[in-house]
Amino acid sequence: MKISIIAVGKLKEKYLKQGIEEYLKRLSTYAKVDITEVADEKAPENMSEAEMQEVKRKEGERILSKVGQDTYVVTLEINGKMLTSEQLAAKMDELATYGKSKIAFVIGGSLGISEAVQKRSDLALSFSKLTFPHQMMRLILLEQVYRGFRIMRGEPYHK
Repeated sequence: MKISIIAVGKLKEKYLKQGIEEYLKRLSTYAKVDITEVADEKAPENMSEAEMQEVKRKEGERILSKVGQDTYVVTLEINGKMLTSEQLAAKMDELATYGKSKIAFVIGGSLGISEAVQKRSDLALSFSKLTFPHQMMRLILLEQVYRGFRIMRGEPYHK
């Protein structure tokens, strides 16, 4: 299975980078996982709705340029479907079983994701109704993907 995480913006925090590196190392026995960063648009504090849509549109174009035709796209959205860890594992297992071995998880920028990316999405996934920093979501996502592989393989994991 090939898993891509496409994220808007650069990761600067050392502690998040260390956690991400740890989960990438753990995941290497289960799948090929890569993280692609696309540039974020400069977004001043007070923007009009039209300016916000334009920022999301530009970021969305960058995201979509990294998504292959045969890739199953999972967008992380606050209003997406909430799954348990077991349900996410079952979904990943189902995709692998039915030949969808390329999965891209998309983490948008601070304003969210564009309508075009939402339309390309095969599954809108929410981790919580809470808002998390999009940089931190990379680490949380990787942990859940790792947990999913452990569940699929019947290996022990912390409950």
